[in-house]
Amino acid sequence: MLKILFVCSRNQWRSPTAEQVWKNYPGLQVRSAGTSPKAKRTLSMADLRWADLVLVMEKKHKNRILAQFKQWADHTPIHILDIPDDYQYMDPDLVEHLQDVVSEYVEKGLSANSSDAQFT
Repeated sequence: MLKILFVCSRNQWRSPTAEQVWKNYPGLQVRSAGTSPKAKRTLSMADLRWADLVLVMEKKHKNRILAQFKQWADHTPIHILDIPDDYQYMDPDLVEHLQDVVSEYVEKGLSANSSDAQFT
């Protein structure tokens, strides 16, 4: 089972949409969180420890994670999806974009996970 954590700023539009889109995909467990203290669900060390792969919407989210959780920084790969904060929850364009962009990571991660290889 591949565990993916989706991260945006407030856990309001992008990361919850990603969680919703991918939550029933075979072989995956997904969560979402936000880097802001005002997020609907604030990112925690437990979330980062849980994840095999962290997918952030923008570079600023990766930077915030690395700054806030320095002791964790080298443990789990963080990949930037480059999805701007231009969408609402379950916006059809956002859903399509997430399906396109994330599928590559899912396929690579599931094959790495099944062979016990480290996902990078």
